[in-house]
Amino acid sequence: MVHARHAVPAELAEPLSHLREQIGASWMSQAISVAAELQLADLLADGPRSVSQLAAATDCDAASLQRLLHALTSLAIFREEGEGCFALAPAGQHLRSDAPRSLRNWAIWCGQYHWPVWANLLGSVRSGKSARKLAGADAGASGYAHIEGNPRAAVVFNQAMVEITTLIAEELTTIQDWHAVHHVVDVGGGYGGVLAALLSAHPAMRGTLFDLPHAMGGAAERLAETGVIARCTLVTGSFFEAIPQGGDAYLLKSILHNWDDNQCREILTNCRRAMRSDARLLLVERVMPARLGTSAHDRAIARSDLNMLVGLSGRERSAAELDRLLGSSGFAIRNVQTVMSEFSLIEAVPAVT
Repeated sequence: MVHARHAVPAELAEPLSHLREQIGASWMSQAISVAAELQLADLLADGPRSVSQLAAATDCDAASLQRLLHALTSLAIFREEGEGCFALAPAGQHLRSDAPRSLRNWAIWCGQYHWPVWANLLGSVRSGKSARKLAGADAGASGYAHIEGNPRAAVVFNQAMVEITTLIAEELTTIQDWHAVHHVVDVGGGYGGVLAALLSAHPAMRGTLFDLPHAMGGAAERLAETGVIARCTLVTGSFFEAIPQGGDAYLLKSILHNWDDNQCREILTNCRRAMRSDARLLLVERVMPARLGTSAHDRAIARSDLNMLVGLSGRERSAAELDRLLGSSGFAIRNVQTVMSEFSLIEAVPAVT
């Protein structure tokens, strides 16, 4: 029996094709991550090179490497110049280790270290628990305990956070009135990317960087490289226990979205205890819109929200949810500003009682 084939209606052809591409999009993350790990962009920084040259430099099978390079060419990360010779495309420049806006470590983190976590999304959606909690991780352990005992993962993670932070740090130094801030405490500041930008832009400012031990070595190196280490104090500790006192402003960049509401209240309450009545709390967070659309901005927030769910049992919050969370922790929101397209700067002050 011959079965007749029915053509896909024209109005469904494009949505169907788009859905197929989205379903199979994991190959893109993996291909980019492998390119970052192999440092292909660094090898092409001075100009085009042949597949055989790249294979020798990366200890890869030449035929397989060429297939990877072809795939990345289709993503406009590399371009082929003559048969078997490849060069960097504009997007590929951002995979260079030395690029001002490098995303190399972010690509490695997403494609290697965080990749297995996403396989647990179904369990997280059903239970509301992160992949680590579903796997039986100690409920009292830090959300980042899994990298504290893995030096390589800790370096990649912290460098990745520097890369993501660099994209907004410069703008953050200009949209906020920093003139009245003589001492800023960067709470959970990792390698100090934001703090380095702030102190570089404001030579009279001092800073305290506060984070877990795995961040301190890289932070000292980065702050020294930017020439601001003399104005910095590095303090090791947990924001669930106590936070350094004495700041005019307390900055938390992408901290609250890692945690559930009760844990966020612990962090915020500890901030309030450390703060004078005239100090300011500055939160840099993605703010979930009341209704998500289909723009790149909306997809970025949706991706981060699911990432927080499966990775840490955290979440992105709406403006109303942040207002309630801050209010229950002794703060009142004074101002909200957009930082680039994806983040907001929420300024809060101790509530009058």
